[in-house]
Amino acid sequence: MAIKLHSAEVVGLEGQIIDVEIDLSPGLFSFAIVGLADKAVGESKERISAAIKNLGAKSPQKKNQRVVISLAPADIKKEGPVFDLAIALSYLLASKQTEFNPKGKIFLGELALDGSLRPIKGVLALAEEAERKGFSEIYVPEGNGMEAALIDGIKVYEADSLEKIVLHLEGRKKIEEMEKTELDLAAVETILDFCDVRGQESAKRGLEIAAAGSHNALMIGPPGTGKTMLARSFASILPPLSIKEALEVTKIHSIAGALKSDDDIVRVRPFRNPHHTSSYVSLVGGGAYPKPGEITLAHRGVLFLDEFAEFERRVIESLRQPLEDKVITVSRARATINFPAQITMLLAMNPCPCGNLGSNKTCICNNGQIAKYQRKISGPIIDRIDLWLGVSSIDHKKLEDDFDTPGMARREISKDIRKRVVSAREIQKKRFLGSKIMTNSEMSIREIKKFCVLDDESKSHLQAAATRLDLSPRSYHRVIKLARTIADLAASPSIKSPHILEALQYRPKSLV
Repeated sequence: MAIKLHSAEVVGLEGQIIDVEIDLSPGLFSFAIVGLADKAVGESKERISAAIKNLGAKSPQKKNQRVVISLAPADIKKEGPVFDLAIALSYLLASKQTEFNPKGKIFLGELALDGSLRPIKGVLALAEEAERKGFSEIYVPEGNGMEAALIDGIKVYEADSLEKIVLHLEGRKKIEEMEKTELDLAAVETILDFCDVRGQESAKRGLEIAAAGSHNALMIGPPGTGKTMLARSFASILPPLSIKEALEVTKIHSIAGALKSDDDIVRVRPFRNPHHTSSYVSLVGGGAYPKPGEITLAHRGVLFLDEFAEFERRVIESLRQPLEDKVITVSRARATINFPAQITMLLAMNPCPCGNLGSNKTCICNNGQIAKYQRKISGPIIDRIDLWLGVSSIDHKKLEDDFDTPGMARREISKDIRKRVVSAREIQKKRFLGSKIMTNSEMSIREIKKFCVLDDESKSHLQAAATRLDLSPRSYHRVIKLARTIADLAASPSIKSPHILEALQYRPKSLV
Protein backbone atom coordinates (compact mmCIF):
# COMPACT_ATOMS: atom_id res chain seq x y z
CA MET A 1 0.00 0.00 0.00
CA ALA A 2 1.36 3.41 -0.96
CA ILE A 3 1.94 5.97 1.81
CA LYS A 4 1.53 9.68 1.10
CA LEU A 5 3.04 12.64 2.97
CA HIS A 6 3.34 16.27 1.97
CA SER A 7 6.26 18.60 1.44
CA ALA A 8 6.72 21.77 -0.64
CA GLU A 9 9.17 23.66 -2.80
CA VAL A 10 9.55 27.16 -4.18
CA VAL A 11 8.60 27.79 -7.82
CA GLY A 12 9.54 31.34 -8.81
CA LEU A 13 8.49 33.33 -5.75
CA GLU A 14 5.59 31.12 -4.67
CA GLY A 15 5.27 27.87 -2.77
CA GLN A 16 4.12 24.66 -4.43
CA ILE A 17 2.78 21.72 -2.41
CA ILE A 18 4.49 18.45 -3.37
CA ASP A 19 3.02 15.04 -2.59
CA VAL A 20 5.62 12.52 -1.42
CA GLU A 21 4.40 8.99 -2.14
CA ILE A 22 6.27 5.77 -1.35
CA ASP A 23 5.75 2.15 -2.35
CA LEU A 24 7.69 -0.86 -1.02
CA SER A 25 7.65 -4.17 -2.86
CA PRO A 26 9.68 -7.43 -2.70
CA GLY A 27 12.65 -7.87 -5.01
CA LEU A 28 16.33 -7.08 -5.37
CA PHE A 29 17.27 -3.85 -3.64
CA SER A 30 16.65 -0.65 -5.57
CA PHE A 31 15.83 2.88 -4.49
CA ALA A 32 14.28 5.12 -7.14
CA ILE A 33 13.04 8.70 -6.89
CA VAL A 34 10.74 9.68 -9.75
CA GLY A 35 9.01 12.96 -10.59
CA LEU A 36 11.52 15.15 -12.46
CA ALA A 37 14.03 15.29 -9.60
CA ASP A 38 17.37 17.09 -9.92
CA LYS A 39 20.71 15.73 -8.68
CA ALA A 40 20.32 17.15 -5.15
CA VAL A 41 16.99 15.32 -4.78
CA GLY A 42 18.39 12.13 -6.32
CA GLU A 43 21.26 12.12 -3.81
CA SER A 44 18.81 12.35 -0.92
CA LYS A 45 18.50 8.54 -0.78
CA GLU A 46 22.05 8.36 0.62
CA ARG A 47 21.38 11.08 3.22
CA ILE A 48 18.07 9.47 4.19
CA SER A 49 19.55 5.95 4.51
CA ALA A 50 22.35 7.20 6.79
CA ALA A 51 19.99 9.37 8.87
CA ILE A 52 17.55 6.46 9.42
CA LYS A 53 20.43 4.13 10.36
CA ASN A 54 21.74 6.67 12.90
CA LEU A 55 18.21 6.97 14.30
CA GLY A 56 18.48 3.33 15.34
CA ALA A 57 15.99 2.12 12.75
CA LYS A 58 16.58 -0.21 9.80
CA SER A 59 17.68 1.78 6.76
CA PRO A 60 16.31 0.99 3.26
CA GLN A 61 19.62 -0.59 2.29
CA LYS A 62 19.37 -3.30 4.99
CA LYS A 63 16.66 -5.22 3.17
CA ASN A 64 16.11 -6.62 -0.32
CA GLN A 65 13.21 -4.51 -1.54
CA ARG A 66 12.18 -2.12 -4.25
CA VAL A 67 11.68 1.40 -2.89
CA VAL A 68 9.92 3.85 -5.20
CA ILE A 69 9.49 7.46 -4.15
CA SER A 70 7.17 9.57 -6.31
CA LEU A 71 7.20 13.37 -6.09
CA ALA A 72 4.00 14.80 -7.57
CA PRO A 73 2.99 16.72 -9.64
CA ALA A 74 5.46 14.93 -11.87
CA ASP A 75 5.76 17.74 -14.43
CA ILE A 76 7.27 20.27 -11.96
CA LYS A 77 11.03 20.26 -11.58
CA LYS A 78 12.02 19.24 -8.02
CA GLU A 79 15.14 20.99 -6.72
CA GLY A 80 17.20 20.94 -3.55
CA PRO A 81 17.19 18.93 -0.33
CA VAL A 82 13.89 20.26 1.08
CA PHE A 83 12.15 16.87 0.61
CA ASP A 84 14.59 14.84 2.77
CA LEU A 85 12.47 14.95 5.95
CA ALA A 86 9.23 13.97 4.20
CA ILE A 87 10.90 11.11 2.31
CA ALA A 88 12.54 9.74 5.48
CA LEU A 89 9.26 9.84 7.44
CA SER A 90 7.37 8.23 4.55
CA TYR A 91 9.84 5.32 4.56
CA LEU A 92 9.56 4.87 8.33
CA LEU A 93 5.77 4.77 7.97
CA ALA A 94 5.78 2.39 5.00
CA SER A 95 8.21 0.01 6.71
CA LYS A 96 6.09 0.13 9.89
CA GLN A 97 8.96 1.47 12.02
CA THR A 98 6.78 4.34 13.24
CA GLU A 99 3.11 5.16 13.34
CA PHE A 100 1.38 8.55 13.14
CA ASN A 101 -1.36 10.30 11.20
CA PRO A 102 0.18 12.48 8.45
CA LYS A 103 -3.10 14.20 7.56
CA GLY A 104 -2.89 18.01 7.64
CA LYS A 105 0.87 18.00 8.20
CA ILE A 106 3.65 19.26 5.95
CA PHE A 107 7.34 18.40 6.39
CA LEU A 108 10.33 20.49 5.24
CA GLY A 109 14.02 20.04 5.86
CA GLU A 110 17.42 18.75 4.75
CA LEU A 111 18.87 15.78 6.61
CA ALA A 112 22.48 15.41 7.62
CA LEU A 113 24.00 11.92 7.78
CA ASP A 114 23.67 11.85 11.58
CA GLY A 115 19.94 12.61 11.39
CA SER A 116 20.17 16.29 12.28
CA LEU A 117 18.17 18.84 10.30
CA ARG A 118 19.67 21.75 8.38
CA PRO A 119 17.78 25.02 7.64
CA ILE A 120 16.41 25.58 4.14
CA LYS A 121 15.56 28.58 1.96
CA GLY A 122 12.12 30.03 1.23
CA VAL A 123 10.31 28.78 4.36
CA LEU A 124 8.01 31.82 4.52
CA ALA A 125 6.66 31.21 1.00
CA LEU A 126 6.19 27.51 1.77
CA ALA A 127 4.39 28.17 5.08
CA GLU A 128 2.17 30.73 3.36
CA GLU A 129 1.16 28.20 0.68
CA ALA A 130 0.65 25.44 3.27
CA GLU A 131 -1.76 27.64 5.24
CA ARG A 132 -3.57 28.64 2.07
CA LYS A 133 -4.04 24.97 1.10
CA GLY A 134 -5.55 24.14 4.50
CA PHE A 135 -2.66 22.39 6.27
CA SER A 136 -2.82 22.70 10.07
CA GLU A 137 0.81 21.86 11.04
CA ILE A 138 4.21 22.52 9.51
CA TYR A 139 7.49 20.94 10.63
CA VAL A 140 10.72 22.82 9.88
CA PRO A 141 14.41 22.63 10.87
CA GLU A 142 15.71 24.60 13.82
CA GLY A 143 16.46 28.13 12.59
CA ASN A 144 13.47 28.30 10.24
CA GLY A 145 10.74 28.39 12.87
CA MET A 146 10.68 32.14 13.49
CA GLU A 147 10.24 32.77 9.76
CA ALA A 148 7.45 30.19 9.38
CA ALA A 149 5.69 31.57 12.47
CA LEU A 150 5.08 34.85 10.65
CA ILE A 151 2.06 33.13 9.06
CA ASP A 152 -1.21 33.04 11.02
CA GLY A 153 -3.47 29.99 10.97
CA ILE A 154 -0.90 27.19 10.99
CA LYS A 155 0.95 25.53 13.88
CA VAL A 156 4.74 25.64 13.52
CA TYR A 157 7.03 23.00 15.03
CA GLU A 158 10.78 23.43 14.91
CA ALA A 159 13.27 20.62 15.58
CA ASP A 160 16.98 20.01 15.14
CA SER A 161 16.79 16.30 14.30
CA LEU A 162 14.70 13.58 12.69
CA GLU A 163 14.58 11.75 16.02
CA LYS A 164 12.80 14.62 17.83
CA ILE A 165 10.17 14.87 15.09
CA VAL A 166 9.52 11.11 15.21
CA LEU A 167 9.16 11.18 19.02
CA HIS A 168 6.76 14.12 18.74
CA LEU A 169 4.63 12.49 16.06
CA GLU A 170 4.44 9.27 18.09
CA GLY A 171 3.34 11.29 21.13
CA ARG A 172 6.30 10.22 23.25
CA LYS A 173 8.02 13.61 23.64
CA LYS A 174 6.16 16.69 22.50
CA ILE A 175 7.81 19.66 20.75
CA GLU A 176 6.53 23.04 21.89
CA GLU A 177 4.58 24.92 19.25
CA MET A 178 6.37 28.09 18.07
CA GLU A 179 4.83 31.37 19.22
CA LYS A 180 3.61 33.74 16.53
CA THR A 181 6.47 35.97 15.37
CA GLU A 182 5.67 39.62 16.02
CA LEU A 183 7.11 42.17 13.62
CA ASP A 184 8.59 45.24 15.25
CA LEU A 185 8.88 47.61 12.31
CA ALA A 186 10.73 50.87 12.67
CA ALA A 187 12.45 53.40 10.45
CA VAL A 188 15.89 52.32 9.29
CA GLU A 189 18.81 53.38 11.44
CA THR A 190 21.77 54.29 9.27
CA ILE A 191 25.31 55.34 10.01
CA LEU A 192 24.94 58.36 7.72
CA ASP A 193 22.43 61.17 8.21
CA PHE A 194 21.53 63.96 5.77
CA CYS A 195 22.97 66.47 8.23
CA ASP A 196 26.39 64.81 7.74
CA VAL A 197 26.42 65.91 4.08
CA ARG A 198 27.78 69.45 3.71
CA GLY A 199 26.01 71.62 1.14
CA GLN A 200 24.21 69.95 -1.80
CA GLU A 201 20.85 71.38 -0.69
CA SER A 202 19.38 71.04 -4.18
CA ALA A 203 20.29 67.35 -4.34
CA LYS A 204 18.87 66.78 -0.85
CA ARG A 205 15.59 68.39 -1.89
CA GLY A 206 15.48 66.17 -4.99
CA LEU A 207 16.09 63.04 -2.92
CA GLU A 208 13.33 64.05 -0.51
CA ILE A 209 10.92 64.22 -3.46
CA ALA A 210 12.22 60.87 -4.74
CA ALA A 211 11.58 59.26 -1.34
CA ALA A 212 8.12 60.79 -1.01
CA GLY A 213 6.83 59.47 -4.34
CA SER A 214 9.22 56.56 -4.98
CA HIS A 215 10.63 58.33 -8.05
CA ASN A 216 13.79 57.32 -9.88
CA ALA A 217 16.70 59.74 -9.54
CA LEU A 218 20.16 60.16 -11.06
CA MET A 219 22.94 62.18 -9.42
CA ILE A 220 25.62 63.48 -11.76
CA GLY A 221 28.77 65.31 -10.77
CA PRO A 222 32.56 65.09 -10.34
CA PRO A 223 34.15 62.43 -8.12
CA GLY A 224 34.26 63.10 -4.40
CA THR A 225 31.36 65.58 -4.28
CA GLY A 226 29.15 63.38 -2.08
CA LYS A 227 27.02 61.34 -4.49
CA THR A 228 27.61 58.03 -2.72
CA MET A 229 27.26 59.65 0.69
CA LEU A 230 23.92 61.15 -0.34
CA ALA A 231 22.74 57.78 -1.61
CA ARG A 232 23.63 56.01 1.62
CA SER A 233 21.96 58.78 3.63
CA PHE A 234 18.86 58.37 1.44
CA ALA A 235 17.95 55.20 3.35
CA SER A 236 17.52 57.28 6.51
CA ILE A 237 14.58 59.30 5.10
CA LEU A 238 12.56 56.36 3.73
CA PRO A 239 9.27 55.54 5.49
CA PRO A 240 9.11 52.30 7.51
CA LEU A 241 7.77 49.13 5.91
CA SER A 242 4.18 48.09 6.48
CA ILE A 243 3.48 44.57 7.81
CA LYS A 244 2.37 43.44 4.35
CA GLU A 245 5.49 44.89 2.69
CA ALA A 246 7.78 43.33 5.33
CA LEU A 247 6.32 39.87 4.70
CA GLU A 248 6.62 40.35 0.94
CA VAL A 249 10.26 41.44 1.17
CA THR A 250 11.21 38.75 3.69
CA LYS A 251 9.76 36.08 1.40
CA ILE A 252 11.88 37.26 -1.53
CA HIS A 253 15.08 37.43 0.53
CA SER A 254 14.42 34.03 2.08
CA ILE A 255 13.97 32.40 -1.33
CA ALA A 256 17.19 34.02 -2.57
CA GLY A 257 19.10 32.97 0.56
CA ALA A 258 19.84 36.63 1.29
CA LEU A 259 18.70 36.74 4.92
CA LYS A 260 21.63 37.63 7.16
CA SER A 261 20.90 34.90 9.71
CA ASP A 262 18.55 31.94 10.15
CA ASP A 263 16.15 33.89 12.37
CA ASP A 264 16.41 37.19 10.53
CA ILE A 265 13.31 39.03 9.35
CA VAL A 266 13.52 42.01 6.96
CA ARG A 267 12.26 44.90 9.08
CA VAL A 268 13.62 47.83 7.08
CA ARG A 269 13.49 48.77 3.41
CA PRO A 270 16.16 46.98 1.35
CA PHE A 271 19.11 48.99 0.11
CA ARG A 272 21.00 47.08 -2.59
CA ASN A 273 24.25 48.39 -4.02
CA PRO A 274 25.68 45.96 -6.62
CA HIS A 275 29.16 46.66 -8.03
CA HIS A 276 29.38 48.01 -11.58
CA THR A 277 31.04 44.75 -12.70
CA SER A 278 27.86 42.82 -11.81
CA SER A 279 26.56 40.58 -14.58
CA TYR A 280 23.24 40.82 -16.38
CA VAL A 281 21.85 37.71 -14.65
CA SER A 282 22.93 38.87 -11.17
CA LEU A 283 20.83 42.04 -11.59
CA VAL A 284 17.86 40.80 -13.58
CA GLY A 285 17.70 37.27 -12.20
CA GLY A 286 17.56 34.09 -14.24
CA GLY A 287 19.12 30.70 -14.62
CA ALA A 288 17.59 27.55 -16.14
CA TYR A 289 14.95 27.81 -13.43
CA PRO A 290 14.73 31.58 -12.82
CA LYS A 291 15.80 32.99 -9.47
CA PRO A 292 15.50 36.64 -8.33
CA GLY A 293 18.34 39.08 -8.95
CA GLU A 294 19.39 42.36 -7.36
CA ILE A 295 16.47 44.28 -8.90
CA THR A 296 13.95 42.00 -7.19
CA LEU A 297 15.95 41.91 -3.94
CA ALA A 298 15.52 45.72 -3.84
CA HIS A 299 11.71 45.36 -4.07
CA ARG A 300 9.96 47.94 -1.82
CA GLY A 301 13.35 49.56 -1.24
CA VAL A 302 16.26 51.15 -3.09
CA LEU A 303 18.51 49.87 -5.86
CA PHE A 304 21.60 52.09 -5.92
CA LEU A 305 23.81 51.79 -8.98
CA ASP A 306 27.01 53.76 -8.43
CA GLU A 307 29.22 54.53 -11.43
CA PHE A 308 26.14 53.89 -13.57
CA ALA A 309 27.81 54.51 -16.93
CA GLU A 310 30.43 51.84 -16.12
CA PHE A 311 27.85 49.04 -16.09
CA GLU A 312 27.62 46.88 -19.21
CA ARG A 313 25.35 48.31 -21.88
CA ARG A 314 23.20 45.18 -21.71
CA VAL A 315 22.73 45.64 -17.95
CA ILE A 316 21.77 49.31 -18.35
CA GLU A 317 19.22 48.55 -21.05
CA SER A 318 17.72 45.74 -18.95
CA LEU A 319 16.42 48.42 -16.58
CA ARG A 320 13.85 49.64 -19.10
CA GLN A 321 11.09 47.23 -18.09
CA PRO A 322 11.43 47.47 -14.26
CA LEU A 323 11.71 51.27 -14.41
CA GLU A 324 8.46 51.48 -16.37
CA ASP A 325 6.35 48.47 -15.37
CA LYS A 326 7.66 47.85 -11.83
CA VAL A 327 7.95 44.17 -12.72
CA ILE A 328 10.63 42.14 -14.46
CA THR A 329 9.77 39.15 -16.65
CA VAL A 330 12.37 36.40 -16.99
CA SER A 331 11.56 33.88 -19.73
CA ARG A 332 13.34 30.59 -20.19
CA ALA A 333 12.52 27.49 -22.23
CA ARG A 334 11.18 25.72 -19.14
CA ALA A 335 9.61 28.60 -17.23
CA THR A 336 8.50 32.23 -17.36
CA ILE A 337 8.48 34.09 -14.06
CA ASN A 338 7.32 37.62 -13.22
CA PHE A 339 9.49 39.06 -10.47
CA PRO A 340 8.25 42.17 -8.61
CA ALA A 341 10.41 45.27 -9.02
CA GLN A 342 8.63 48.05 -7.13
CA ILE A 343 11.84 49.93 -6.44
CA THR A 344 13.22 53.40 -6.12
CA MET A 345 16.12 53.46 -8.56
CA LEU A 346 18.96 55.67 -7.39
CA LEU A 347 21.80 56.20 -9.86
CA ALA A 348 25.10 58.07 -9.68
CA MET A 349 27.64 58.83 -12.39
CA ASN A 350 30.42 61.17 -13.43
CA PRO A 351 29.91 63.63 -16.32
CA CYS A 352 32.81 62.11 -18.29
CA PRO A 353 35.39 59.30 -18.00
CA CYS A 354 37.84 61.40 -15.97
CA GLY A 355 34.97 62.98 -14.02
CA ASN A 356 36.14 66.61 -14.23
CA LEU A 357 33.90 67.92 -17.01
CA GLY A 358 32.09 71.02 -15.79
CA SER A 359 34.14 71.25 -12.57
CA ASN A 360 37.02 73.53 -11.51
CA LYS A 361 39.52 70.86 -12.51
CA THR A 362 40.74 70.34 -16.08
CA CYS A 363 38.99 67.63 -18.05
CA ILE A 364 41.49 65.41 -19.89
CA CYS A 365 38.89 63.63 -22.03
CA ASN A 366 38.57 64.36 -25.74
CA ASN A 367 35.21 64.91 -27.42
CA GLY A 368 35.05 61.36 -28.73
CA GLN A 369 35.57 59.85 -25.28
CA ILE A 370 32.94 62.12 -23.75
CA ALA A 371 30.41 61.30 -26.48
CA LYS A 372 31.03 57.55 -26.17
CA TYR A 373 30.68 57.73 -22.38
CA GLN A 374 27.43 59.69 -22.52
CA ARG A 375 25.94 57.47 -25.25
CA LYS A 376 25.97 54.55 -22.82
CA ILE A 377 22.87 56.15 -21.25
CA SER A 378 20.32 55.73 -24.03
CA GLY A 379 17.33 57.95 -24.69
CA PRO A 380 14.78 55.42 -23.37
CA ILE A 381 16.68 55.19 -20.08
CA ILE A 382 16.94 59.00 -19.81
CA ASP A 383 13.20 59.16 -20.42
CA ARG A 384 12.51 56.87 -17.46
CA ILE A 385 14.48 58.87 -14.87
CA ASP A 386 12.28 61.34 -12.98
CA LEU A 387 14.90 63.52 -11.29
CA TRP A 388 18.28 64.59 -12.64
CA LEU A 389 20.27 66.03 -9.75
CA GLY A 390 23.47 68.00 -10.17
CA VAL A 391 26.01 67.33 -7.42
CA SER A 392 28.73 69.94 -7.92
CA SER A 393 31.95 70.64 -6.08
CA ILE A 394 31.49 72.59 -2.84
CA ASP A 395 33.56 75.29 -1.21
CA HIS A 396 36.16 73.88 1.17
CA LYS A 397 35.02 76.34 3.83
CA LYS A 398 31.69 74.51 4.03
CA LEU A 399 33.51 71.32 4.94
CA GLU A 400 34.68 73.01 8.14
CA ASP A 401 31.22 74.24 9.14
CA ASP A 402 30.55 73.05 12.66
CA PHE A 403 27.10 71.69 13.33
CA ASP A 404 26.75 73.84 16.45
CA THR A 405 28.67 76.95 15.42
CA PRO A 406 26.85 80.04 16.82
CA GLY A 407 25.07 81.95 14.07
CA MET A 408 25.32 79.00 11.68
CA ALA A 409 22.00 77.64 10.37
CA ARG A 410 21.39 74.16 11.79
CA ARG A 411 21.47 71.51 9.08
CA GLU A 412 18.26 69.52 8.83
CA ILE A 413 18.49 65.98 10.16
CA SER A 414 17.06 62.94 8.40
CA LYS A 415 14.43 62.41 11.10
CA ASP A 416 12.78 65.74 10.25
CA ILE A 417 12.86 65.04 6.49
CA ARG A 418 11.43 61.57 7.07
CA LYS A 419 8.40 63.07 8.83
CA ARG A 420 7.54 65.03 5.67
CA VAL A 421 8.11 61.96 3.51
CA VAL A 422 5.83 59.84 5.72
CA SER A 423 3.13 62.56 5.64
CA ALA A 424 3.29 62.67 1.83
CA ARG A 425 3.07 58.86 1.66
CA GLU A 426 -0.01 58.93 3.92
CA ILE A 427 -1.69 61.37 1.52
CA GLN A 428 -0.93 58.99 -1.36
CA LYS A 429 -2.17 56.00 0.64
CA LYS A 430 -5.56 57.67 1.14
CA ARG A 431 -5.66 58.81 -2.49
CA PHE A 432 -5.15 55.30 -3.86
CA LEU A 433 -7.20 53.47 -1.23
CA GLY A 434 -8.78 50.37 -2.72
CA SER A 435 -6.27 50.02 -5.56
CA LYS A 436 -2.92 48.25 -5.87
CA ILE A 437 -1.13 51.60 -6.29
CA MET A 438 0.79 52.87 -3.27
CA THR A 439 2.84 55.82 -4.57
CA ASN A 440 2.56 58.55 -7.20
CA SER A 441 5.25 57.00 -9.39
CA GLU A 442 2.99 54.00 -10.03
CA MET A 443 0.15 56.02 -11.57
CA SER A 444 -0.99 55.13 -15.08
CA ILE A 445 -2.51 57.57 -17.57
CA ARG A 446 -5.95 56.85 -16.13
CA GLU A 447 -4.89 57.77 -12.57
CA ILE A 448 -3.01 60.85 -13.79
CA LYS A 449 -6.20 62.17 -15.43
CA LYS A 450 -8.16 61.46 -12.26
CA PHE A 451 -5.79 62.71 -9.56
CA CYS A 452 -3.57 65.25 -11.34
CA VAL A 453 -5.93 67.86 -12.73
CA LEU A 454 -4.00 71.01 -13.77
CA ASP A 455 -5.33 74.55 -13.73
CA ASP A 456 -4.91 76.77 -16.81
CA GLU A 457 -1.70 78.43 -15.57
CA SER A 458 -0.02 75.12 -14.71
CA LYS A 459 -1.08 73.60 -18.01
CA SER A 460 0.30 76.60 -19.91
CA HIS A 461 3.70 76.36 -18.15
CA LEU A 462 3.91 72.61 -18.75
CA GLN A 463 3.01 72.77 -22.43
CA ALA A 464 5.47 75.60 -23.08
CA ALA A 465 8.26 73.67 -21.35
CA ALA A 466 7.32 70.45 -23.14
CA THR A 467 7.73 72.21 -26.49
CA ARG A 468 11.00 73.87 -25.49
CA LEU A 469 12.53 70.70 -23.98
CA ASP A 470 10.99 68.40 -26.62
CA LEU A 471 9.52 66.11 -23.96
CA SER A 472 8.24 62.71 -25.00
CA PRO A 473 4.72 61.72 -23.85
CA ARG A 474 6.34 59.52 -21.19
CA SER A 475 8.47 62.41 -19.87
CA TYR A 476 5.45 64.73 -20.02
CA HIS A 477 3.46 62.44 -17.72
CA ARG A 478 6.44 61.88 -15.44
CA VAL A 479 6.67 65.63 -14.86
CA ILE A 480 3.02 65.64 -13.81
CA LYS A 481 3.55 62.73 -11.40
CA LEU A 482 6.57 64.48 -9.95
CA ALA A 483 4.58 67.69 -9.51
CA ARG A 484 1.87 65.68 -7.72
CA THR A 485 4.49 64.47 -5.21
CA ILE A 486 5.85 68.00 -4.72
CA ALA A 487 2.29 69.16 -4.02
CA ASP A 488 1.85 66.32 -1.51
CA LEU A 489 5.01 67.39 0.35
CA ALA A 490 3.48 70.88 0.56
CA ALA A 491 0.14 69.32 1.69
CA SER A 492 -1.53 70.99 -1.30
CA PRO A 493 -4.73 69.26 -2.49
CA SER A 494 -4.14 70.44 -6.07
CA ILE A 495 -1.14 70.90 -8.35
CA LYS A 496 -0.15 74.55 -8.66
CA SER A 497 2.13 76.33 -11.09
CA PRO A 498 5.15 76.39 -8.66
CA HIS A 499 4.92 72.60 -8.33
CA ILE A 500 5.07 72.17 -12.12
CA LEU A 501 7.97 74.61 -12.40
CA GLU A 502 9.97 72.80 -9.71
CA ALA A 503 9.29 69.43 -11.36
CA LEU A 504 10.57 70.81 -14.68
CA GLN A 505 13.84 71.84 -13.04
CA TYR A 506 14.69 68.15 -12.57
CA ARG A 507 14.45 67.31 -16.30
CA PRO A 508 17.82 67.02 -18.09
CA LYS A 509 18.54 69.78 -20.57
CA SER A 510 21.58 67.74 -21.59
CA LEU A 511 23.43 64.84 -20.03
CA VAL A 512 25.94 67.11 -18.33
